[in-house]
Amino acid sequence: MLGNENEQRPTFLLVDGMALLFRAFYGTAVTGQFMINSKGVPTNAVQGFLKHMLTATNHFNPSHVAVCWDMGSHTFRNELFDGYKANRSDAPVEMIPQFDLAKEAVQAFDIPNIGLAGFEADDCIGTIAKVSAKDSRVSILTGDQDMLQLLDEHISVVLLKKGFGNYDVHNPDSFYEWKGIKPRQMIDLKALMGDTADNYPGVKGIGEKTALKLLMEYESIEGILENLSSLTKGQRTKIEAELEMLHLSRKLAEIKCDVPISCPLDDAYFQYDDEKVRYMLETHEFRSVLRML
Repeated sequence: MLGNENEQRPTFLLVDGMALLFRAFYGTAVTGQFMINSKGVPTNAVQGFLKHMLTATNHFNPSHVAVCWDMGSHTFRNELFDGYKANRSDAPVEMIPQFDLAKEAVQAFDIPNIGLAGFEADDCIGTIAKVSAKDSRVSILTGDQDMLQLLDEHISVVLLKKGFGNYDVHNPDSFYEWKGIKPRQMIDLKALMGDTADNYPGVKGIGEKTALKLLMEYESIEGILENLSSLTKGQRTKIEAELEMLHLSRKLAEIKCDVPISCPLDDAYFQYDDEKVRYMLETHEFRSVLRML
């Protein structure tokens, strides 16, 4: 019965715009292939982003699509912790004109661009995914494993692998088989082990292996703290020394799913005007994408 219900639901692909754009940029930038057009504008990130997005729409055939973006680097997480993402350098100069260009390209496909100042794309994706999952099957296209905390019965996460069209598709069952914990426990996992990419430490000296073992045994940070006396002396000492950072790291790790934005399903219906898209691609000389149409 559930299978039939799933078949009848619309399929909504939520695209993590920044994850795809940066992935595409660094995939070609290392060899200096910025694909500068006749106007002097680099297009490597946007072309790679569009190829990732269109390969996925061809592969998964969603009925609805939306793209979520970060809107500036400062978010509520920086208010909580000064060091949040402080290790990241400014975007390369070749990347800067491509942020607006990517949104313009998405708009040409009549796909909504979504973002809200003060929040990350992850928070927008989490909010829209949770609301949309009531009526549709949601897939999140990203390269970011943080999104795995959002998995549930009607939300899957499509992780990009190397190249184009190679994916690891996860649902709660496959995630449990892989990590041995439930998706929501991913938040506590990151709180314990920290995140070098986002620059918060978690509990110094506790890596993924120990964090997973503790969560398998005690389920949550609360469960671990209630059973401190059962931990090894080393584990107990490390956790007690970093209690404040542990709780803060959990706040930083959790994707907010109550951001004041919305994306009604009707707005994201995936159907574009071929002529309008070709005009945009030709104007900006997106030759590698034109070949895909």
